[in-house]
Amino acid sequence: MQTIKRTTLLWIASLLMLAGVWQIAQGAYIHAKAQYAQYLLRKAWDKTLIGVKEVKPWPWADTWPVARLEVPRLGVDQFVLAGASGRTLAFGPGHLSGSPLPGELGNTVFSGHRDTHFKFMQHLKIGDEIVITAASGMQYRYEISDTTVVSYQDTRVTMSSDERLLTLVTCYPFRSINPSGDKRYVVIANYLPPRDANRVLRKRMLATNE
Repeated sequence: MQTIKRTTLLWIASLLMLAGVWQIAQGAYIHAKAQYAQYLLRKAWDKTLIGVKEVKPWPWADTWPVARLEVPRLGVDQFVLAGASGRTLAFGPGHLSGSPLPGELGNTVFSGHRDTHFKFMQHLKIGDEIVITAASGMQYRYEISDTTVVSYQDTRVTMSSDERLLTLVTCYPFRSINPSGDKRYVVIANYLPPRDANRVLRKRMLATNE
């Protein structure tokens, strides 16, 4: 009886160990896959900057890099992809189809997942600078002017504008176990003309040196 019990316990321990190894291997695979995807996105972006249009990062992709998003204060550096479908947002923030491209007149809208690429949004502050590099290679600087929480049915934040705006949208609250939720966290940033952009840059450099 003792032998049977000991054998059963050994089997259970072995199964638990195998399950743990499987989980670790699966996590490592997902991480490696994500890193490789970013490598392919960077290669596609490099081709985009020299004038190649709609460079797909892998043959079966239905998206491509359209911009680069940086938040200097937080060290954020991401590629923004065309479209905002679930497949696209798995690899990076997406540019909402129909909204202007960066630098164009109107309200440019980017969306992303709150627990991955747009997790940093919870740390953004009014006055922070966001730098967007367009597919043309031109850089556009924006300064955050407002943050708000709205219903997922509230489409006003994605409406067109007579100004150059950048709007970032993600699900809210950030630590909710609900995979989507009925609220959205919205960050609105105003375009900075070159003179104002230089002012913000000097201010950031002074803050860094203090």
